[in-house]
Amino acid sequence: MRVVTSDIEKAAEVLRAGGLVALPTETVYGLGANAEDPVAVARIFQAKGRPPTHPLIVHIGGAEQLDEWVEEVPATARLLAEHFWPGPLTLVLRRGRRVPLEATGGLETVAVRVPDHPAALALLAHFGGGVTAPSANRFGSVSPTTADHVRAELGDEVDFVLDGGPCGVGVESTIVDVTGEVPSVLRPGGVTREDLEAVLGRPVVVPSTSHIRVPGQHPSHYAPRAKVVLVEPEQVVAEAELAQQRGHQVGVLLPPAFTGTPVKAHTVVAVPASMDAYARGLYGFLREFDLRGCDLIIASLPAEEGLGLAIANRLRRAAGPRLSS
Repeated sequence: MRVVTSDIEKAAEVLRAGGLVALPTETVYGLGANAEDPVAVARIFQAKGRPPTHPLIVHIGGAEQLDEWVEEVPATARLLAEHFWPGPLTLVLRRGRRVPLEATGGLETVAVRVPDHPAALALLAHFGGGVTAPSANRFGSVSPTTADHVRAELGDEVDFVLDGGPCGVGVESTIVDVTGEVPSVLRPGGVTREDLEAVLGRPVVVPSTSHIRVPGQHPSHYAPRAKVVLVEPEQVVAEAELAQQRGHQVGVLLPPAFTGTPVKAHTVVAVPASMDAYARGLYGFLREFDLRGCDLIIASLPAEEGLGLAIANRLRRAAGPRLSS
C-alpha cells in the first residue's frame, strides 16, 4: 500500500486541532484522537455513543516510546513488546502521567499498543504523540475493516478518514494484562494464545471475566442488526432452514465441513477453512447479512485454538445475551 504524504499531513493537522481521524490498522479501523487532549478524547465517546467508563487503547509509534506512557514496564511487558510490536497485541500497564483519566475510563491502568500498518505508523510519526483509537463504529456494532465501512456508519462524526485499504488481520488486538505476576489474556485477538505461550515459555490464562475493564467486554459487542444464534456445526443447515420456513430472512455462516451443501436460506456465506481468512472476512460477512436484509444469522463456533479463539469470542459477543448452543 502506498502511503499518501499529503493525507498523512492532513490527518496529523486534524489531530493537533482536536479533531477525530479514522485511521487504518492491521486489525480494524480506529477512531483516533490526540491521547493527551481530554476534550478530543471525549469526542470519541460522543461520536461512538460509547460509555465514558469504557477505556480506550493508546496507540504509539514504537516500543521505545512505552516508558513515556506508563508508570513502569515489567520485564514480561518488555519481552512481549519486543516480540509482537508493531502488531495486534495490546498491553495493559499502570497509567503514566501523560495519559488522562478520560482515556482510561477513570482507571489507573492504560492499554497501549503499536499498530502494524504503514499509514498508521506514518501518522503516529508525523503527529509525534499518542492516539487513542477504539474501533471506528457505533458502540457495540460490527467493527469496520474498510474506510467505506467507517464512512457509512459514522459519516460526519469523523473529521478525516485516512484510507489505508482493507485491514489485513480483521479482528481486534489481543489484550494482555501484565500488571500482575501472571499475564492473562483479557480479550483474544490477532496474536494467539499459542504465540504468547511460545514467547513466555509458560501457559497463559484466558479468564472469562476480569476486574480490569478493557474494550470488548460488553455483554453484546461486535453485533450486526440481525440476531445471531449459535448452534453446533452439524445443526447449522437444519436450524437455518427451519428459521427460513418460519418466515425469517436467514443468513448462514456455513462451516467448512459443509461447504457445497445446499441450504434453503436468504443468504449463505461459506466460512473459509483458513482461520486467518475467516478472521479477515468475519466482520465483512456480518455486515453483508445486514445489507441483504437478514434478520437472523445462524452460525457455529470454530475450534478455539489459534485465531479460532478470537473468532469464537467475537461471535459469542455478537450473539450477546441471546446466545444459544
